[in-house]
Amino acid sequence: MRKVANTVERKGRLLSFLSAVLPANIPASRLDKRPKAPTNREEFLLDVEEGMKLAPMAVRLTPHILSVADWSNPIDDPIRKQFVPLASTIVEDHPQLSLDSLHETDDSPVPGLVHRYPEKVLFLGKRRRDRFVWLLLTSMSLATSNCPVYCRYCTRSYAVGGNTDSVLKTPMKPSKRRWETVFDHIENTPAIQDVVVSGGDSYHLSADHLRLIGDRLLSIPHIKRFRFATKGLAVNPIRILDDRDGWVAAFVEISDKGRVLGKQVAMHTHFNHPHECTWITELAARYLFKRGVVVRNQIVLLRGVNDDVATMSTLIRKLADMNIQPYYVYQSDMVQGVEDLRTPLSTILELEKQIRGTIAGFMTPSFVVDLPGGGGKRLANSFETYDRASGVSTWKAPGVTGEKVFRYYDPIERRL
Repeated sequence: MRKVANTVERKGRLLSFLSAVLPANIPASRLDKRPKAPTNREEFLLDVEEGMKLAPMAVRLTPHILSVADWSNPIDDPIRKQFVPLASTIVEDHPQLSLDSLHETDDSPVPGLVHRYPEKVLFLGKRRRDRFVWLLLTSMSLATSNCPVYCRYCTRSYAVGGNTDSVLKTPMKPSKRRWETVFDHIENTPAIQDVVVSGGDSYHLSADHLRLIGDRLLSIPHIKRFRFATKGLAVNPIRILDDRDGWVAAFVEISDKGRVLGKQVAMHTHFNHPHECTWITELAARYLFKRGVVVRNQIVLLRGVNDDVATMSTLIRKLADMNIQPYYVYQSDMVQGVEDLRTPLSTILELEKQIRGTIAGFMTPSFVVDLPGGGGKRLANSFETYDRASGVSTWKAPGVTGEKVFRYYDPIERRL
Protein backbone atom coordinates (compact mmCIF):
# COMPACT_ATOMS: atom_id res chain seq x y z
CA MET A 1 0.00 0.00 0.00
CA ARG A 2 1.30 3.43 -0.89
CA LYS A 3 1.67 5.74 2.07
CA VAL A 4 -0.79 8.65 2.01
CA ALA A 5 1.20 11.78 1.20
CA ASN A 6 1.00 14.63 3.71
CA THR A 7 -0.44 12.49 6.50
CA VAL A 8 0.08 14.32 9.79
CA GLU A 9 1.41 11.90 12.41
CA ARG A 10 4.13 13.74 14.34
CA LYS A 11 3.71 16.38 16.99
CA GLY A 12 5.89 18.89 15.19
CA ARG A 13 4.04 18.48 11.92
CA LEU A 14 0.64 18.82 13.59
CA LEU A 15 1.63 21.95 15.48
CA SER A 16 3.12 23.43 12.30
CA PHE A 17 -0.11 22.75 10.41
CA LEU A 18 -2.23 24.25 13.17
CA SER A 19 -0.02 27.33 13.35
CA ALA A 20 -0.76 27.93 9.66
CA VAL A 21 -4.55 27.45 9.77
CA LEU A 22 -5.70 28.68 13.17
CA PRO A 23 -6.97 32.23 13.62
CA ALA A 24 -5.05 34.55 15.93
CA ASN A 25 -8.00 34.62 18.32
CA ILE A 26 -9.86 31.41 19.14
CA PRO A 27 -13.66 31.71 19.43
CA ALA A 28 -15.10 30.73 22.78
CA SER A 29 -16.90 27.41 22.96
CA ARG A 30 -20.68 27.49 22.75
CA LEU A 31 -20.83 24.02 24.29
CA ASP A 32 -18.19 24.00 27.01
CA LYS A 33 -17.77 26.90 29.43
CA ARG A 34 -14.57 25.76 31.11
CA PRO A 35 -12.63 28.84 32.26
CA LYS A 36 -9.26 27.42 31.17
CA ALA A 37 -10.17 27.15 27.46
CA PRO A 38 -7.58 28.71 25.11
CA THR A 39 -8.41 32.14 23.72
CA ASN A 40 -5.62 32.61 21.16
CA ARG A 41 -3.51 30.58 18.75
CA GLU A 42 -0.51 30.21 21.07
CA GLU A 43 -2.65 29.00 23.96
CA PHE A 44 -4.43 26.53 21.68
CA LEU A 45 -1.13 25.07 20.44
CA LEU A 46 0.06 24.61 24.03
CA ASP A 47 -3.29 23.00 24.87
CA VAL A 48 -2.85 20.50 22.03
CA GLU A 49 0.72 19.74 23.03
CA GLU A 50 -0.31 19.04 26.62
CA GLY A 51 -3.34 17.06 25.43
CA MET A 52 -1.13 14.76 23.38
CA LYS A 53 0.88 13.93 26.51
CA LEU A 54 -2.29 12.81 28.31
CA ALA A 55 -4.04 11.00 25.44
CA PRO A 56 -3.94 7.18 25.10
CA MET A 57 -3.95 7.46 21.30
CA ALA A 58 -1.25 8.92 19.10
CA VAL A 59 -2.26 11.51 16.50
CA ARG A 60 -2.57 10.59 12.83
CA LEU A 61 -4.68 12.60 10.38
CA THR A 62 -5.13 12.28 6.62
CA PRO A 63 -5.21 15.35 4.37
CA HIS A 64 -8.89 14.64 3.69
CA ILE A 65 -9.94 14.70 7.33
CA LEU A 66 -7.83 17.80 7.95
CA SER A 67 -9.67 19.51 5.10
CA VAL A 68 -13.16 18.91 6.48
CA ALA A 69 -12.45 20.32 9.96
CA ASP A 70 -13.43 23.93 10.66
CA TRP A 71 -10.18 25.35 12.00
CA SER A 72 -11.75 28.81 12.41
CA ASN A 73 -13.73 27.35 15.33
CA PRO A 74 -11.44 24.56 16.57
CA ILE A 75 -12.76 24.10 20.11
CA ASP A 76 -16.29 23.14 19.07
CA ASP A 77 -15.46 21.55 15.72
CA PRO A 78 -16.75 17.93 15.69
CA ILE A 79 -13.85 16.67 13.56
CA ARG A 80 -11.16 18.17 15.79
CA LYS A 81 -12.84 16.68 18.85
CA GLN A 82 -12.52 13.16 17.45
CA PHE A 83 -8.83 13.29 16.57
CA VAL A 84 -6.93 16.12 18.28
CA PRO A 85 -6.93 16.18 22.11
CA LEU A 86 -7.01 19.34 24.20
CA ALA A 87 -5.70 19.14 27.75
CA SER A 88 -8.25 21.77 28.82
CA THR A 89 -11.19 19.51 27.89
CA ILE A 90 -9.86 16.25 29.32
CA VAL A 91 -11.70 15.29 32.48
CA GLU A 92 -10.89 12.73 35.15
CA ASP A 93 -11.62 9.13 34.18
CA HIS A 94 -14.49 7.31 35.83
CA PRO A 95 -12.97 4.86 38.35
CA GLN A 96 -14.55 1.94 36.45
CA LEU A 97 -12.85 2.78 33.15
CA SER A 98 -10.07 0.65 31.67
CA LEU A 99 -7.98 0.50 28.50
CA ASP A 100 -9.43 -2.84 27.38
CA SER A 101 -12.97 -2.24 28.59
CA LEU A 102 -14.48 -5.00 26.44
CA HIS A 103 -12.00 -7.60 27.75
CA GLU A 104 -11.01 -8.60 24.22
CA THR A 105 -7.72 -10.02 25.38
CA ASP A 106 -9.59 -12.31 27.78
CA ASP A 107 -11.69 -13.69 24.92
CA SER A 108 -8.80 -14.69 22.67
CA PRO A 109 -8.39 -18.48 22.29
CA VAL A 110 -5.39 -17.89 20.03
CA PRO A 111 -3.34 -14.73 19.55
CA GLY A 112 -4.95 -12.21 17.21
CA LEU A 113 -8.45 -13.66 17.44
CA VAL A 114 -11.40 -12.73 19.66
CA HIS A 115 -14.00 -15.45 19.99
CA ARG A 116 -16.79 -14.24 22.25
CA TYR A 117 -20.33 -15.17 21.27
CA PRO A 118 -21.48 -18.60 22.50
CA GLU A 119 -23.87 -21.11 20.91
CA LYS A 120 -27.44 -20.06 20.23
CA VAL A 121 -30.45 -22.33 19.81
CA LEU A 122 -33.17 -21.52 17.27
CA PHE A 123 -36.24 -23.70 16.70
CA LEU A 124 -37.28 -23.99 13.03
CA GLY A 125 -39.45 -27.08 13.03
CA LYS A 126 -36.51 -29.10 14.28
CA ARG A 127 -33.78 -28.26 16.74
CA ARG A 128 -30.98 -26.43 15.02
CA ARG A 129 -27.81 -25.22 16.65
CA ASP A 130 -26.02 -22.17 15.28
CA ARG A 131 -23.28 -20.05 16.65
CA PHE A 132 -22.78 -16.40 15.85
CA VAL A 133 -19.08 -15.78 16.34
CA TRP A 134 -17.20 -12.50 16.24
CA LEU A 135 -13.58 -12.81 15.23
CA LEU A 136 -10.91 -10.18 15.21
CA LEU A 137 -8.22 -10.82 12.62
CA THR A 138 -5.25 -8.56 12.95
CA SER A 139 -4.02 -6.87 9.76
CA MET A 140 -1.27 -8.81 7.99
CA SER A 141 0.52 -5.75 6.60
CA LEU A 142 3.81 -4.48 7.95
CA ALA A 143 1.86 -1.85 9.91
CA THR A 144 -0.37 -4.32 11.69
CA SER A 145 -1.71 -2.09 14.44
CA ASN A 146 -2.02 1.02 12.27
CA CYS A 147 -4.97 2.92 10.87
CA PRO A 148 -5.30 5.77 8.34
CA VAL A 149 -6.29 7.98 11.28
CA TYR A 150 -6.28 7.45 15.03
CA CYS A 151 -9.57 8.13 16.79
CA ARG A 152 -9.21 9.45 20.33
CA TYR A 153 -12.01 7.17 21.59
CA CYS A 154 -10.64 3.93 20.07
CA THR A 155 -11.72 0.87 22.03
CA ARG A 156 -8.34 -0.73 21.19
CA SER A 157 -6.20 2.12 22.45
CA TYR A 158 -4.28 -0.53 24.40
CA ALA A 159 -2.84 -1.85 21.11
CA VAL A 160 -3.52 0.41 18.13
CA GLY A 161 -1.02 3.05 17.03
CA GLY A 162 2.30 4.10 18.47
CA ASN A 163 3.25 4.49 22.11
CA THR A 164 2.15 7.70 23.82
CA ASP A 165 3.35 9.42 26.97
CA SER A 166 0.48 7.78 28.88
CA VAL A 167 0.21 4.32 27.26
CA LEU A 168 2.78 1.75 26.17
CA LYS A 169 1.03 -0.32 23.51
CA THR A 170 0.72 -4.05 23.20
CA PRO A 171 0.94 -4.22 19.39
CA MET A 172 -0.40 -7.10 17.32
CA LYS A 173 2.57 -7.78 15.07
CA PRO A 174 2.41 -9.88 11.90
CA SER A 175 3.48 -13.48 12.21
CA LYS A 176 2.92 -16.27 9.69
CA ARG A 177 2.82 -18.81 12.48
CA ARG A 178 0.14 -16.87 14.37
CA TRP A 179 -1.89 -16.36 11.21
CA GLU A 180 -1.83 -20.05 10.48
CA THR A 181 -2.99 -20.67 14.04
CA VAL A 182 -5.90 -18.28 13.51
CA PHE A 183 -6.98 -19.91 10.25
CA ASP A 184 -6.55 -23.38 11.73
CA HIS A 185 -8.90 -22.39 14.56
CA ILE A 186 -11.50 -21.16 12.07
CA GLU A 187 -11.19 -24.21 9.82
CA ASN A 188 -11.40 -26.61 12.76
CA THR A 189 -14.47 -24.94 14.29
CA PRO A 190 -17.36 -25.73 11.91
CA ALA A 191 -19.83 -23.70 13.99
CA ILE A 192 -18.09 -20.46 12.99
CA GLN A 193 -19.97 -18.79 10.16
CA ASP A 194 -19.18 -15.11 10.51
CA VAL A 195 -15.82 -13.29 10.53
CA VAL A 196 -14.84 -9.65 11.01
CA VAL A 197 -11.41 -8.71 9.66
CA SER A 198 -10.18 -5.70 11.58
CA GLY A 199 -7.15 -4.64 13.55
CA GLY A 200 -5.93 -1.87 13.05
CA ASP A 201 -7.65 -1.05 9.81
CA SER A 202 -8.04 -3.12 6.67
CA TYR A 203 -7.03 -0.08 4.63
CA HIS A 204 -3.51 -0.87 5.81
CA LEU A 205 -3.53 -4.26 4.12
CA SER A 206 -1.79 -4.57 0.78
CA ALA A 207 -3.94 -5.73 -2.13
CA ASP A 208 -2.16 -9.09 -2.02
CA HIS A 209 -2.84 -9.53 1.69
CA LEU A 210 -6.47 -8.55 1.16
CA ARG A 211 -6.78 -11.27 -1.49
CA LEU A 212 -4.95 -13.78 0.69
CA ILE A 213 -7.36 -13.30 3.59
CA GLY A 214 -10.43 -13.13 1.36
CA ASP A 215 -9.58 -16.21 -0.68
CA ARG A 216 -8.70 -18.20 2.44
CA LEU A 217 -11.98 -17.37 4.14
CA LEU A 218 -14.00 -18.03 0.97
CA SER A 219 -12.37 -21.46 0.73
CA ILE A 220 -13.66 -22.54 4.16
CA PRO A 221 -17.08 -24.18 3.58
CA HIS A 222 -18.70 -23.17 6.87
CA ILE A 223 -17.81 -19.46 6.55
CA LYS A 224 -20.98 -17.88 5.16
CA ARG A 225 -20.13 -14.20 5.44
CA PHE A 226 -17.30 -11.90 6.42
CA ARG A 227 -16.55 -8.20 6.40
CA PHE A 228 -13.52 -6.00 6.37
CA ALA A 229 -13.60 -3.12 8.85
CA THR A 230 -12.11 0.13 7.59
CA LYS A 231 -12.53 3.83 8.21
CA GLY A 232 -10.85 4.46 4.87
CA LEU A 233 -14.00 5.48 3.01
CA ALA A 234 -14.59 8.24 5.57
CA VAL A 235 -11.05 9.56 5.91
CA ASN A 236 -9.34 8.81 2.57
CA PRO A 237 -12.10 8.29 -0.02
CA ILE A 238 -9.94 9.30 -2.99
CA ARG A 239 -8.17 5.95 -2.74
CA ILE A 240 -11.39 4.20 -3.73
CA LEU A 241 -11.37 6.17 -6.99
CA ASP A 242 -7.65 5.77 -7.75
CA ASP A 243 -7.29 3.14 -10.47
CA ARG A 244 -3.53 3.03 -9.79
CA ASP A 245 -4.19 1.63 -6.31
CA GLY A 246 -4.97 -2.08 -6.32
CA TRP A 247 -6.72 -2.17 -2.93
CA VAL A 248 -10.26 -1.45 -4.13
CA ALA A 249 -9.82 -3.74 -7.15
CA ALA A 250 -8.86 -6.55 -4.78
CA PHE A 251 -11.87 -5.79 -2.56
CA VAL A 252 -14.29 -5.85 -5.51
CA GLU A 253 -12.70 -9.08 -6.73
CA ILE A 254 -13.26 -10.77 -3.37
CA SER A 255 -16.81 -9.43 -3.20
CA ASP A 256 -17.56 -10.80 -6.66
CA LYS A 257 -16.09 -14.21 -5.80
CA GLY A 258 -18.20 -14.34 -2.66
CA ARG A 259 -21.36 -13.53 -4.61
CA VAL A 260 -20.70 -16.41 -7.01
CA LEU A 261 -20.29 -18.73 -4.01
CA GLY A 262 -23.40 -17.39 -2.26
CA LYS A 263 -21.29 -15.77 0.49
CA GLN A 264 -21.55 -12.13 1.45
CA VAL A 265 -18.41 -10.02 1.63
CA ALA A 266 -19.04 -6.55 3.06
CA MET A 267 -17.21 -3.39 4.03
CA HIS A 268 -17.90 -1.97 7.48
CA THR A 269 -16.94 1.67 7.70
CA HIS A 270 -17.14 4.47 10.26
CA PHE A 271 -18.67 7.95 9.80
CA ASN A 272 -19.55 9.97 12.89
CA HIS A 273 -20.63 13.38 11.57
CA PRO A 274 -22.36 14.75 8.46
CA HIS A 275 -19.32 16.94 7.68
CA GLU A 276 -17.42 13.74 6.88
CA CYS A 277 -19.82 13.02 4.00
CA THR A 278 -18.18 15.14 1.30
CA TRP A 279 -18.68 15.20 -2.47
CA ILE A 280 -15.64 12.99 -3.00
CA THR A 281 -17.00 10.56 -0.42
CA GLU A 282 -20.26 10.39 -2.35
CA LEU A 283 -18.38 9.56 -5.55
CA ALA A 284 -16.41 6.81 -3.78
CA ALA A 285 -19.55 5.36 -2.19
CA ARG A 286 -21.34 5.45 -5.54
CA TYR A 287 -18.45 3.56 -7.13
CA LEU A 288 -18.64 0.81 -4.51
CA PHE A 289 -22.42 0.58 -4.92
CA LYS A 290 -22.06 0.33 -8.70
CA ARG A 291 -19.57 -2.52 -8.25
CA GLY A 292 -21.96 -4.37 -5.95
CA VAL A 293 -20.02 -3.90 -2.70
CA VAL A 294 -22.18 -4.01 0.44
CA VAL A 295 -21.20 -1.14 2.78
CA ARG A 296 -22.45 -0.70 6.35
CA ASN A 297 -21.60 2.06 8.81
CA GLN A 298 -20.99 2.02 12.55
CA ILE A 299 -21.42 5.32 14.40
CA VAL A 300 -20.01 6.00 17.85
CA LEU A 301 -22.11 8.36 19.95
CA LEU A 302 -19.86 11.22 21.09
CA ARG A 303 -20.65 14.19 23.26
CA GLY A 304 -20.52 17.46 21.34
CA VAL A 305 -20.08 15.59 18.04
CA ASN A 306 -23.32 13.80 17.21
CA ASP A 307 -25.34 13.61 20.43
CA ASP A 308 -28.28 15.74 19.26
CA VAL A 309 -31.25 14.61 17.17
CA ALA A 310 -30.61 17.00 14.27
CA THR A 311 -26.99 15.92 13.75
CA MET A 312 -27.64 12.19 14.15
CA SER A 313 -30.69 12.28 11.87
CA THR A 314 -28.77 14.18 9.20
CA LEU A 315 -25.90 11.71 9.36
CA ILE A 316 -28.21 8.70 9.04
CA ARG A 317 -29.94 10.22 6.02
CA LYS A 318 -26.68 11.15 4.32
CA LEU A 319 -25.43 7.60 4.76
CA ALA A 320 -28.67 6.17 3.37
CA ASP A 321 -28.45 8.52 0.38
CA MET A 322 -24.95 7.18 -0.34
CA ASN A 323 -26.30 3.59 -0.19
CA ILE A 324 -24.38 2.95 3.02
CA GLN A 325 -26.49 1.09 5.54
CA PRO A 326 -26.55 2.85 8.95
CA TYR A 327 -25.87 -0.37 10.86
CA TYR A 328 -25.05 0.55 14.47
CA VAL A 329 -24.99 3.56 16.77
CA TYR A 330 -22.71 2.61 19.65
CA GLN A 331 -22.78 4.00 23.14
CA SER A 332 -19.19 5.12 23.80
CA ASP A 333 -17.05 2.37 25.31
CA MET A 334 -15.66 2.91 28.78
CA VAL A 335 -12.06 3.47 27.72
CA GLN A 336 -9.55 5.72 29.39
CA GLY A 337 -8.66 9.25 28.42
CA VAL A 338 -11.82 10.34 26.58
CA GLU A 339 -14.34 10.88 29.34
CA ASP A 340 -15.11 14.28 27.81
CA LEU A 341 -16.62 12.48 24.79
CA ARG A 342 -18.81 9.98 26.62
CA THR A 343 -22.53 10.58 27.04
CA PRO A 344 -24.90 9.11 29.62
CA LEU A 345 -27.05 6.18 28.56
CA SER A 346 -30.07 8.49 28.67
CA THR A 347 -28.76 10.32 25.60
CA ILE A 348 -28.76 7.28 23.31
CA LEU A 349 -32.16 6.24 24.63
CA GLU A 350 -33.63 9.65 23.80
CA LEU A 351 -31.98 9.71 20.37
CA GLU A 352 -33.50 6.37 19.43
CA LYS A 353 -36.89 7.46 20.74
CA GLN A 354 -36.85 10.59 18.58
CA ILE A 355 -35.30 9.08 15.44
CA ARG A 356 -37.00 5.69 15.13
CA GLY A 357 -39.95 5.98 12.78
CA THR A 358 -38.60 9.02 10.94
CA ILE A 359 -36.71 7.02 8.29
CA ALA A 360 -37.32 3.68 6.63
CA GLY A 361 -36.89 0.82 9.07
CA PHE A 362 -34.20 -0.93 7.03
CA MET A 363 -32.17 2.29 7.14
CA THR A 364 -32.64 2.83 10.88
CA PRO A 365 -29.54 1.77 12.84
CA SER A 366 -29.60 -0.36 15.95
CA PHE A 367 -28.70 1.72 19.01
CA VAL A 368 -26.45 -0.54 21.08
CA VAL A 369 -24.15 -0.81 24.08
CA ASP A 370 -21.11 -3.07 23.83
CA LEU A 371 -21.08 -4.19 27.43
CA PRO A 372 -17.96 -3.61 29.53
CA GLY A 373 -16.39 -6.85 30.64
CA GLY A 374 -17.15 -8.87 27.50
CA GLY A 375 -20.93 -9.10 27.52
CA GLY A 376 -21.18 -8.27 23.84
CA LYS A 377 -23.58 -5.97 22.04
CA ARG A 378 -27.01 -5.32 23.51
CA LEU A 379 -29.76 -2.98 22.37
CA ALA A 380 -29.50 0.21 24.39
CA ASN A 381 -33.09 -0.08 25.61
CA SER A 382 -32.63 -3.69 26.80
CA PHE A 383 -31.07 -2.81 30.18
CA GLU A 384 -32.30 -4.61 33.28
CA THR A 385 -32.17 -1.49 35.47
CA TYR A 386 -31.07 2.10 34.97
CA ASP A 387 -30.71 4.52 37.88
CA ARG A 388 -30.30 7.92 36.23
CA ALA A 389 -29.38 9.57 39.51
CA SER A 390 -26.37 7.33 40.09
CA GLY A 391 -25.74 6.77 36.38
CA VAL A 392 -25.49 2.98 36.79
CA SER A 393 -27.27 0.58 34.44
CA THR A 394 -27.29 -3.21 34.74
CA TRP A 395 -27.46 -5.70 31.91
CA LYS A 396 -27.63 -9.40 31.14
CA ALA A 397 -26.51 -11.17 27.98
CA PRO A 398 -28.19 -14.60 28.11
CA GLY A 399 -26.79 -15.70 24.75
CA VAL A 400 -23.25 -14.88 25.81
CA THR A 401 -22.79 -15.31 29.54
CA GLY A 402 -26.06 -16.63 30.95
CA GLU A 403 -27.21 -14.77 34.05
CA LYS A 404 -24.03 -12.79 34.69
CA VAL A 405 -24.76 -9.12 35.40
CA PHE A 406 -22.81 -6.39 33.62
CA ARG A 407 -22.72 -2.71 34.54
CA TYR A 408 -22.34 0.39 32.44
CA TYR A 409 -21.49 3.63 34.22
CA ASP A 410 -22.49 7.07 32.95
CA PRO A 411 -19.73 9.68 33.03
CA ILE A 412 -19.50 11.41 36.39
CA GLU A 413 -20.04 14.77 34.70
CA ARG A 414 -23.25 13.41 33.19
CA ARG A 415 -26.22 15.20 31.75
CA LEU A 416 -29.58 13.73 32.73
